[in-house]
Amino acid sequence: MHHVIDSDSEDELPSGWEEKSTEDGNVYYVNSCNKKIQWTHPRTGRKKVIPKDLPFGWTKMTDEDGKAVYEHKETGNTTLVDPRLAFAQEEKKHINDFRQRFDSSSTAYQILHGVDLSGKYALITGCNAGIGYETAKSLARHGCNVLLANRNMEATKKAIEQIVKETNVSEDNLKAIHLDLMSLNSVKKCALAVKAVFSDHLDMLILNAGIFGHAYEETEDKIDKTIQVNHLSHMYLALLLEPLLKKNSRVVFVSSESHRMANLKNVFVNQNLSSPKEWFSAMIAYNNSKLYNVITAKVLSEEWKDKGILVNSLHPGNMVSTNLSKSWWLYDLLFFLVRPFTKSLQQAAATTVYVATAAELEGVTGLYFNNCFYCEESTLARDKEIRNEVISISLKMVQQRMGVDDIQPYLDKYCCSKS
Repeated sequence: MHHVIDSDSEDELPSGWEEKSTEDGNVYYVNSCNKKIQWTHPRTGRKKVIPKDLPFGWTKMTDEDGKAVYEHKETGNTTLVDPRLAFAQEEKKHINDFRQRFDSSSTAYQILHGVDLSGKYALITGCNAGIGYETAKSLARHGCNVLLANRNMEATKKAIEQIVKETNVSEDNLKAIHLDLMSLNSVKKCALAVKAVFSDHLDMLILNAGIFGHAYEETEDKIDKTIQVNHLSHMYLALLLEPLLKKNSRVVFVSSESHRMANLKNVFVNQNLSSPKEWFSAMIAYNNSKLYNVITAKVLSEEWKDKGILVNSLHPGNMVSTNLSKSWWLYDLLFFLVRPFTKSLQQAAATTVYVATAAELEGVTGLYFNNCFYCEESTLARDKEIRNEVISISLKMVQQRMGVDDIQPYLDKYCCSKS
């Protein structure tokens, strides 16, 4: 079992106090010295509630005396203490009122300790290796039905086999679907196929795929591949899958701290979000695409707030050892040299898994996360005029290639287009 240690001393009970729970999920406190009982924490003065269901892997029994006994299936350990207490949440004063429980060293498995995702449905892009693979494996390990959306179907099949081998989950919980982010037509076909597989709802849409360090190269849609793969195709996919997103569905854009080094000089000239070829820089294209991720998440969070769809973006970690660096031997060497000082893949997947599943983030939308806690985005990401310009150009780029049927409401709002 993985145990997450809460080092926040404010949450520790004073000597003589004990935390207990009622069957309906309310937490109360008992003072063993004076037998006093109260509903608020003796130190924080706040109320707590616990999940209705037992944590993942626990069952409840009754002993000979009629007392409740809790057993962990995997370890066989039993306890008289309700394991739900370990996952008690303070009542919030406002939506973004939550404390940091994890940090840069936390793993995706630790984030999910005790979390039951049975009956949940997630789609992850770019997940046959690297951070996306760890994200898919972690969610599947806790009962989630995962749809792996990738370009290489053979590699995806092997990834599914490996997840089954590593976690002993049923292969029925894992499905592969073709998605080539260098083709808007492929994105549309993928969305139609997803609607057929997950006809009812999608709980998590994790837009993880990305490329880095590529020279200027146009896709079949005549768009620079870095901008299309990292940004435009993901935005289009999110818009197409909106009908499957319900209240409390979570959309996660995997961005990067590199968005802070974006340079928008000349990118609006040709109305395609990329610098002209003669001024093109692979690094700037990557940084800009990550800024567009943050911007898109911010805009969609506002668009879908009334529907209860939660949209956030995040940074997974610096120079994590993945296939991202394979575009040039020098990048590969650099990533290799810094590997001992960077996050493991499990640690790099932690923030994605946290944003996609954490109970305290219910209702939380429009934020940017790093090391499993929110922080302020770059100045460019907060600039409303730049946000509107990026979204307007993005929508026009899709309209020119795919028509208006699926994105008309957004075109009307951001582009003043009725055509």
